[in-house]
Amino acid sequence: MKLNKNVVFSLVLLIVMASLYRIIPSRPFGFAPQIAMALFGGALFVNNKKWAFLLPLLSMFISDALFQVLYTYGLSSIQGFYGGQITNYLLFAGLTVIGFTVNPNKIFSILTGVLVAPTAYFLVSNLLVWVSGGGYHHPKTLDGMMACLVDGLPFYKGSLAGTAVFAALLFGSYYFVQQRVVNTSIVK
Repeated sequence: MKLNKNVVFSLVLLIVMASLYRIIPSRPFGFAPQIAMALFGGALFVNNKKWAFLLPLLSMFISDALFQVLYTYGLSSIQGFYGGQITNYLLFAGLTVIGFTVNPNKIFSILTGVLVAPTAYFLVSNLLVWVSGGGYHHPKTLDGMMACLVDGLPFYKGSLAGTAVFAALLFGSYYFVQQRVVNTSIVK
Protein backbone atom coordinates (compact mmCIF):
# COMPACT_ATOMS: atom_id res chain seq x y z
CA MET A 1 0.00 0.00 0.00
CA LYS A 2 1.29 3.41 -0.97
CA LEU A 3 1.57 5.81 1.97
CA ASN A 4 0.34 9.19 0.80
CA LYS A 5 -0.82 12.02 3.07
CA ASN A 6 -4.43 10.75 3.19
CA VAL A 7 -3.37 7.21 4.11
CA VAL A 8 -1.04 8.45 6.89
CA PHE A 9 -3.80 10.71 8.25
CA SER A 10 -6.25 7.77 8.21
CA LEU A 11 -3.77 5.53 10.04
CA VAL A 12 -3.07 8.16 12.71
CA LEU A 13 -6.82 8.66 13.17
CA LEU A 14 -7.27 4.88 13.45
CA ILE A 15 -4.56 4.66 16.13
CA VAL A 16 -6.08 7.51 18.17
CA MET A 17 -9.64 6.19 17.90
CA ALA A 18 -8.60 2.66 18.83
CA SER A 19 -6.63 3.99 21.80
CA LEU A 20 -9.63 5.93 23.06
CA TYR A 21 -11.98 3.00 22.48
CA ARG A 22 -9.78 0.69 24.55
CA ILE A 23 -10.13 2.88 27.68
CA ILE A 24 -13.94 3.09 27.55
CA PRO A 25 -15.20 1.94 30.93
CA SER A 26 -17.42 -1.16 31.10
CA ARG A 27 -16.73 -2.34 27.55
CA PRO A 28 -16.89 -6.15 27.36
CA PHE A 29 -13.74 -7.96 28.54
CA GLY A 30 -11.25 -8.24 25.68
CA PHE A 31 -13.50 -6.47 23.14
CA ALA A 32 -10.95 -4.11 21.62
CA PRO A 33 -9.63 -3.32 18.12
CA GLN A 34 -5.90 -3.93 18.65
CA ILE A 35 -5.77 -7.60 17.54
CA ALA A 36 -7.70 -6.72 14.38
CA MET A 37 -5.31 -3.80 13.86
CA ALA A 38 -2.33 -6.15 14.14
CA LEU A 39 -3.85 -8.44 11.49
CA PHE A 40 -4.81 -5.53 9.26
CA GLY A 41 -1.42 -3.86 9.57
CA GLY A 42 0.40 -7.10 8.87
CA ALA A 43 -1.81 -7.92 5.89
CA LEU A 44 -1.59 -4.49 4.28
CA PHE A 45 1.91 -3.38 5.12
CA VAL A 46 3.97 -6.45 4.23
CA ASN A 47 6.40 -4.13 2.42
CA ASN A 48 6.33 -1.44 5.11
CA LYS A 49 6.71 -3.41 8.32
CA LYS A 50 7.25 -0.24 10.38
CA TRP A 51 3.59 0.73 9.88
CA ALA A 52 2.44 -2.85 10.34
CA PHE A 53 3.94 -2.97 13.83
CA LEU A 54 3.18 0.66 14.68
CA LEU A 55 -0.59 0.33 14.24
CA PRO A 56 -1.35 -1.94 17.21
CA LEU A 57 1.71 -1.13 19.33
CA LEU A 58 1.31 2.64 19.25
CA SER A 59 -2.40 2.27 19.90
CA MET A 60 -1.65 0.01 22.89
CA PHE A 61 0.97 2.43 24.22
CA ILE A 62 -1.30 5.48 23.95
CA SER A 63 -4.19 3.70 25.66
CA ASP A 64 -1.84 2.36 28.36
CA ALA A 65 -0.58 5.90 28.97
CA LEU A 66 -4.19 7.12 29.23
CA PHE A 67 -5.00 4.25 31.63
CA GLN A 68 -1.98 5.23 33.74
CA VAL A 69 -3.13 8.86 33.95
CA LEU A 70 -6.65 7.76 34.95
CA TYR A 71 -5.20 5.31 37.50
CA THR A 72 -2.86 7.94 38.95
CA TYR A 73 -5.79 10.30 39.54
CA GLY A 74 -8.01 7.56 40.99
CA LEU A 75 -10.39 7.55 38.01
CA SER A 76 -9.68 3.94 37.01
CA SER A 77 -8.69 0.77 38.81
CA ILE A 78 -6.68 -0.34 35.77
CA GLN A 79 -2.99 0.46 35.78
CA GLY A 80 -1.61 1.52 32.44
CA PHE A 81 1.97 0.42 33.04
CA TYR A 82 2.84 -2.67 35.03
CA GLY A 83 5.55 -5.27 35.43
CA GLY A 84 5.77 -7.74 32.58
CA GLN A 85 3.97 -5.43 30.18
CA ILE A 86 6.71 -5.78 27.58
CA THR A 87 5.51 -9.37 27.17
CA ASN A 88 2.12 -8.09 26.08
CA TYR A 89 3.73 -5.81 23.50
CA LEU A 90 5.82 -8.73 22.20
CA LEU A 91 2.66 -10.82 21.88
CA PHE A 92 1.05 -8.08 19.81
CA ALA A 93 4.13 -7.92 17.61
CA GLY A 94 3.66 -11.67 17.10
CA LEU A 95 0.04 -11.08 16.12
CA THR A 96 1.26 -8.62 13.49
CA VAL A 97 3.50 -11.38 12.13
CA ILE A 98 0.38 -13.57 11.85
CA GLY A 99 -1.12 -10.69 9.85
CA PHE A 100 1.72 -11.01 7.31
CA THR A 101 0.14 -14.35 6.31
CA VAL A 102 -3.33 -12.85 5.77
CA ASN A 103 -4.35 -11.97 2.22
CA PRO A 104 -6.50 -8.83 2.54
CA ASN A 105 -8.39 -9.76 -0.63
CA LYS A 106 -9.44 -13.27 0.47
CA ILE A 107 -12.29 -13.65 2.95
CA PHE A 108 -11.18 -17.14 4.03
CA SER A 109 -7.68 -15.83 4.77
CA ILE A 110 -9.09 -12.97 6.84
CA LEU A 111 -11.44 -15.30 8.74
CA THR A 112 -8.56 -17.65 9.47
CA GLY A 113 -6.54 -14.75 10.87
CA VAL A 114 -9.53 -13.61 12.93
CA LEU A 115 -9.67 -17.06 14.56
CA VAL A 116 -5.94 -17.75 14.85
CA ALA A 117 -4.72 -14.42 16.28
CA PRO A 118 -7.00 -14.12 19.34
CA THR A 119 -6.65 -17.85 19.99
CA ALA A 120 -2.86 -17.63 19.91
CA TYR A 121 -2.96 -14.56 22.15
CA PHE A 122 -5.32 -16.28 24.60
CA LEU A 123 -3.25 -19.46 24.83
CA VAL A 124 0.18 -17.84 25.05
CA SER A 125 -0.80 -15.01 27.40
CA ASN A 126 -2.68 -17.27 29.80
CA LEU A 127 0.07 -19.87 29.80
CA LEU A 128 2.58 -17.13 30.60
CA VAL A 129 0.36 -15.94 33.46
CA TRP A 130 0.19 -19.50 34.78
CA VAL A 131 3.94 -20.11 34.42
CA SER A 132 4.79 -16.83 36.15
CA GLY A 133 2.43 -17.51 39.04
CA GLY A 134 0.24 -14.52 38.22
CA GLY A 135 -3.51 -14.25 38.11
CA TYR A 136 -5.08 -16.40 40.78
CA HIS A 137 -1.79 -18.23 41.48
CA HIS A 138 -2.94 -21.64 40.28
CA PRO A 139 -0.60 -24.55 41.04
CA LYS A 140 1.92 -25.70 38.43
CA THR A 141 -0.13 -28.76 37.54
CA LEU A 142 -2.28 -29.68 34.56
CA ASP A 143 -5.36 -28.78 36.63
CA GLY A 144 -3.77 -25.44 37.56
CA MET A 145 -3.01 -24.69 33.91
CA MET A 146 -6.56 -25.56 32.87
CA ALA A 147 -7.94 -23.37 35.68
CA CYS A 148 -5.82 -20.48 34.42
CA LEU A 149 -7.16 -20.96 30.89
CA VAL A 150 -10.73 -21.05 32.25
CA ASP A 151 -10.04 -17.78 34.10
CA GLY A 152 -9.21 -16.17 30.76
CA LEU A 153 -12.32 -17.36 28.88
CA PRO A 154 -14.32 -14.12 29.36
CA PHE A 155 -11.44 -12.20 27.78
CA TYR A 156 -11.09 -14.78 24.99
CA LYS A 157 -14.77 -14.59 24.04
CA GLY A 158 -14.62 -10.79 23.94
CA SER A 159 -11.35 -10.92 22.05
CA LEU A 160 -12.81 -13.21 19.37
CA ALA A 161 -15.88 -11.02 19.02
CA GLY A 162 -13.90 -7.77 19.03
CA THR A 163 -11.41 -9.10 16.49
CA ALA A 164 -14.24 -10.24 14.21
CA VAL A 165 -16.12 -6.92 14.43
CA PHE A 166 -13.09 -4.67 14.04
CA ALA A 167 -11.52 -6.84 11.32
CA ALA A 168 -14.81 -6.64 9.39
CA LEU A 169 -14.70 -2.84 9.73
CA LEU A 170 -11.02 -2.52 8.78
CA PHE A 171 -10.86 -5.06 5.96
CA GLY A 172 -14.36 -4.13 4.75
CA SER A 173 -13.44 -0.45 4.58
CA TYR A 174 -10.24 -1.34 2.75
CA TYR A 175 -12.23 -3.41 0.24
CA PHE A 176 -14.69 -0.59 -0.45
CA VAL A 177 -11.90 1.98 -0.82
CA GLN A 178 -10.12 -0.36 -3.25
CA GLN A 179 -13.34 -0.78 -5.24
CA ARG A 180 -13.81 2.97 -5.41
CA VAL A 181 -10.22 3.48 -6.59
CA VAL A 182 -10.71 0.81 -9.29
CA ASN A 183 -14.06 2.26 -10.38
CA THR A 184 -12.67 5.81 -10.44
CA SER A 185 -9.71 4.76 -12.58
CA ILE A 186 -12.02 2.95 -15.04
CA VAL A 187 -14.19 6.07 -15.46
CA LYS A 188 -11.16 8.26 -16.28
